[in-house]
Amino acid sequence: MTNPILVTSTAESTGKTAVALALALAAKEDGESVGYMKPKGTRLQSSVGKTLDSDPMLARELLELDDEMHELEPVVYSPTFVQEVVRGREDAEALRETVHEAFESLAADHDRMVVEGGGLTTGAAVDLTDADIATLLDARVVLVAPYTEARDVDAVLDAAARFGDRLGGVLFNAVSDAAYDDLTTDVVPFLESRGVRTFGTLPRVQELAGVTVGELASELGATTLTDAAPTDGFVERFVVGAMGADEALSQFRRTRDAVLVTGGDRSEIQAAALDAPGIEAILLTGGFRPPAAVLGRAEEAGVPVLLVQTDTTTAIERIEDVVRAGRSRNESTVRRMGELLRTYGDVDAMLGLSE
Repeated sequence: MTNPILVTSTAESTGKTAVALALALAAKEDGESVGYMKPKGTRLQSSVGKTLDSDPMLARELLELDDEMHELEPVVYSPTFVQEVVRGREDAEALRETVHEAFESLAADHDRMVVEGGGLTTGAAVDLTDADIATLLDARVVLVAPYTEARDVDAVLDAAARFGDRLGGVLFNAVSDAAYDDLTTDVVPFLESRGVRTFGTLPRVQELAGVTVGELASELGATTLTDAAPTDGFVERFVVGAMGADEALSQFRRTRDAVLVTGGDRSEIQAAALDAPGIEAILLTGGFRPPAAVLGRAEEAGVPVLLVQTDTTTAIERIEDVVRAGRSRNESTVRRMGELLRTYGDVDAMLGLSE
């Protein structure tokens, strides 16, 4: 079998999963038998190690795999697991052997393996960072990175130092129009002068960068109070309404594609949000319904109003997770990423790393 390709990233929520699965699917559609593995499960349902990691399950579906979940994801990297490591109740060498054996078992049945990383520093307690895994599995690395400003090159160069000769190159994802010229004109040549190859610069695409209001409501278990307002608008960030109405309006006008989070009893903040074009939805906390006048204005403005029973702090924590994770990972997400890779990236070069 050829060397595996390890897809990792400089930060969370960079599109790593979509890139990894899109590359695997591209190879499969070219007639290859492609396997998948995510050595460290980090998308957790609870601190005791129940995973909510749908990535291996999606891989099984897209690549038509029959492999067992414990092989696709041999280490569940939960807070409880790390605590056991710190207390000396986990054997790092045995865990590395578990990962290696799972990989060998999977690889035996496939022409090519795509391995999804779990973080540049995650796993250090048991010598299973992505750099450690690349060495353990003799993998070549595709590094997915965001770019908004010149300082982002620091993270890329730091990752390059970690992987050394195993780094095949960097793929910039979700690059805004404002950052594109700077990246291609100055940053890419600079990185190449430092020995870091660039596989492409993928543009920011809203349907991959954000979540719809409807998806957000579903994830939060929120009740939609406005029947006529559409919920297919995208949100990419949130703002908290914890100030006076005048200050709030000024802040709201400086944001875009945002959901306002505020208490259901803050009608003056809700009214201010309806005057700001960048507020796509209002999420009310504490189970307090707003006045009928606010709902009426929201209906007229086409701004959906959502209601949750939790307090504002809890709601913010949950929203942050949902918005940061971006659009739900599913087949359409992966295929859209595949289209972007073929248009703006060098798929052949990335797949060629394993040859």
